[in-house]
Amino acid sequence: MLLCDIGNSNANFLDDNKYFTLNIDQFLEFKNEQKIFYINVNEHLKEHLKNQKNFINLEPYFLFDTIYQGLGIDRIAACYTIEDGVVVDAGSAITIDIISNSIHLGGFILPGIANYKKIYSHISPRLKSEFNTQVSLDAFPQKTMDALSYGVFKGIYLLIKDAAQNKKLYFTGGDGQFLANYFDHAIYDKLLIFRGMKKIIKENPNLLY
Repeated sequence: MLLCDIGNSNANFLDDNKYFTLNIDQFLEFKNEQKIFYINVNEHLKEHLKNQKNFINLEPYFLFDTIYQGLGIDRIAACYTIEDGVVVDAGSAITIDIISNSIHLGGFILPGIANYKKIYSHISPRLKSEFNTQVSLDAFPQKTMDALSYGVFKGIYLLIKDAAQNKKLYFTGGDGQFLANYFDHAIYDKLLIFRGMKKIIKENPNLLY
């Protein structure tokens, strides 16, 4: 079974248990004869996907209890296997969603870590810098690189901590492992979105035929 999670920058695939990533240009050249079950948040690819007969859109099959308007299918899929907890998907944007008794209570969105770098560099060339991933969040910074890093990482950390309260934390996405390291007992699951997709297919076995 071939699953595909299409974002704005990349398409992630899970082929049985083999995980691989293509950028969008590579994805447009990708050819495969078998059924590909996908979710997509990339507006530019919607028409392209409609013309691919072996691509099956899973989005219409997700029934998700939320009053949030416009919740992205990637966020729904990431939350779909979680009954109680906070789901953090850290990619080009960082999304934080709160689930209680399988009900989505709401969520919020931050820029992804790479996009914070772009934001700083747009403010001033002097703020163009790599981040110090080892910066202490317990001491005030004494140089610009650390000040930028502290501002980003501590801000993200405090928002997630405040949202989580005593709930279990589930991280996914490219920066998910890094952010999970700030929290005791956090779970990093690279395949969290794919688990939601697999659950949908299990609930709708006719999709396989």
